[in-house]
Amino acid sequence: RDGDRRGDGTRVRIAGLSMQGPAKRSGAARGTRLLWVSLLLSASVGWAAAADADPATALRERHAALRDVLAKNAFQRPIALESTQASGQLKGEIHAVVEYPFETVSSALKGSANWCDIMILHLNTKDCRPTANAAPSGMQVRIGKKYDQPLEEAFLVEFSYRLVASTPELLQVQLNADNGPLGTRDYRIVLEAIPLDARRSFLHMSYSYGFGAMARMMMQGYLNTFGRGKVGFSVTGRESDGQPIFVDSMRGVVERNTMRYYLAIDAFLGAVHLAPAEQLDKRLRDWFAATERYPRQLHEMEQADYLEMKKKEVRRQQAPL
Repeated sequence: RDGDRRGDGTRVRIAGLSMQGPAKRSGAARGTRLLWVSLLLSASVGWAAAADADPATALRERHAALRDVLAKNAFQRPIALESTQASGQLKGEIHAVVEYPFETVSSALKGSANWCDIMILHLNTKDCRPTANAAPSGMQVRIGKKYDQPLEEAFLVEFSYRLVASTPELLQVQLNADNGPLGTRDYRIVLEAIPLDARRSFLHMSYSYGFGAMARMMMQGYLNTFGRGKVGFSVTGRESDGQPIFVDSMRGVVERNTMRYYLAIDAFLGAVHLAPAEQLDKRLRDWFAATERYPRQLHEMEQADYLEMKKKEVRRQQAPL
């Protein structure tokens, strides 16, 4: 989008350059204007080329740009997180280096059934079932409270699943849902991955949704009660003693959930090498341990309570409705 805006700006400036003038205008002046036109046209071509770059190239360039941030940050792991709020939409994005070969990442992160196993790790996911026999394929996800809850009390969110690209150099998966809880809409989860070397991959995950006046009001009610004091990860300033001031409100919400979904992906990848019977317990324990590294943002319950709740939900998820 930045490239499009800059391209538009370039066209405006070119259109604003007068190529006509009095006959007495100096050749130097005409030459200067022609030089500016040439430079602006060259820049426009460059921006267009960047906008048209293939996703794998764009991810490699993004990895290079984030190299220093990934190497040293407050997360103590190679992660970069950012969020935006604009015009009725919230979006969180994570870029991360993972210690898994691309072949492992690409194989594990395909298919709606695998994505259900990822999403059930999140506290608010009460149930997730693939709809592989439907067209298009997708998942029926039940979103609810952060405690044990009857399934009929959870909100049904129907995600479509789309494998956008799967090549030796790129994986792209997209999940979309038209409607969500609390009056939210237009949910979109996008996962992209590329190989870095024989043992590492670079991931980009974005999580976004739209909201209107009703959703904003309901979210503010949550933030003024159960969500009071909760924060995200972005630092917006410093206290007088130097302590960080973290983003709060709706951006804090989207950052916390973006991190939870990313940690679920990482926990899922960390268990794929085990026998099927051993994978669930490792995924649950790894996800919980990862969230506890950031207690200010993500702590909600004790490990024993989380494990008991999730194992019950997974048993229910595996049973026919």
